[in-house]
Amino acid sequence: MKQSVAILGATGSIGQSTLKILADHPDKYHLYAISGFHRIAELVDICLQFQPEVVALPQGYVGLFKDIAAQKGLKQLPELLLDEAGLVAIASASEVDVVMAAIVGAAGLSSTLAAVKAGKRVLLANKEALVMAGEIMLAEAEKSGALVLPVDSEHNAIFQCLPQQYFSHRQHNKQPQLGVSRLLLTASGGPFLNFSLAQMQQVTPAQACKHPNWSMGQKISVDSATLMNKGLELIEACHLFAISEHFVTVVIHPQSIIHSMVQYIDGSTLAQMGNPDMCTPIAHALAWPERISTQVKMLDLFDVQKLDFCPPDLEKFPALKLARQSMREGGTAPSILNAANEIAVAAFLQEKIGFLDIANLVDAVLQQSQFESADDLNVVLAADQCARDNAAHWIRQYGVQA
Repeated sequence: MKQSVAILGATGSIGQSTLKILADHPDKYHLYAISGFHRIAELVDICLQFQPEVVALPQGYVGLFKDIAAQKGLKQLPELLLDEAGLVAIASASEVDVVMAAIVGAAGLSSTLAAVKAGKRVLLANKEALVMAGEIMLAEAEKSGALVLPVDSEHNAIFQCLPQQYFSHRQHNKQPQLGVSRLLLTASGGPFLNFSLAQMQQVTPAQACKHPNWSMGQKISVDSATLMNKGLELIEACHLFAISEHFVTVVIHPQSIIHSMVQYIDGSTLAQMGNPDMCTPIAHALAWPERISTQVKMLDLFDVQKLDFCPPDLEKFPALKLARQSMREGGTAPSILNAANEIAVAAFLQEKIGFLDIANLVDAVLQQSQFESADDLNVVLAADQCARDNAAHWIRQYGVQA
């Protein structure tokens, strides 16, 4: 039987890669629902190609969607659901088997949680959902029987290198299980790996958004440039694999060929390798425990020839250190880190603060915050909003004056 799929964030890079996989396997998957934010013409194009039954979008774009649909000749309009309630409805719809959670940032939290509560197979590309509410998310998955599978290339790589029964042996003592010794989380180092601090002081948004290996949206590209993305991934890995941050090591690997590794107590290190293309982890999560074909170019080791590794420079990339400290602190600290970073990145893209100010802002917000337990979603959301307010205040005080 075909699997019915909903893509939350269908017009983003992850959503587009997911659509490629679905198009390659029409016998296995049916696109039931999609969501988008402001790329309305692209939403209509997806409807023309895949004919989903439901589309979720902001209320203010409904008229534009209908106009473009008429211009492009979309014969039958899908059911239109609105705003966050529409996202939640799609994520929890009884018709849906698989939910691709690919909305960037805290905006994807509610819909991802709805999919988990509904017991779906959740392909998790929205790392912020676990960063903010990992304890809540995975507790709900245990209750509902939801299968949460990582789509981030690094976490998917770790998942592929772990024993298949690892998730069924989840412990609450945060210790490695089944002979696992350590997780090695790889990072390309971003576009400024070899920049000096003086050079980084002059970095522009255009430079920060040009990743050397991956094609991504603006926010995640900036996060990769500061290494905050790797910090968020560290937090996500701790939740996904029920392990303390003490057992997760970040390794700079500029070629992005080894996507992450798992070390075992017998001295073995297993690595998942492949060309940097998100279609590979998406296809793996869609079909797991089976494998399906993709159009990703096969890795040619004779072409690669050389793989480099080095430790991260925490003086140049303090965001990674802040993320590890937040995970060690626990509670609402990771949520505060994430919220402050979202505001900081947005301000940098608008040229209101400098590149190095991103980590400075996040550090300042963390230092003035009180951390609470994160087992109540309302507490998490309150901490998130407070951090955003404090970050906005910092920008008004220390940002570039118009």
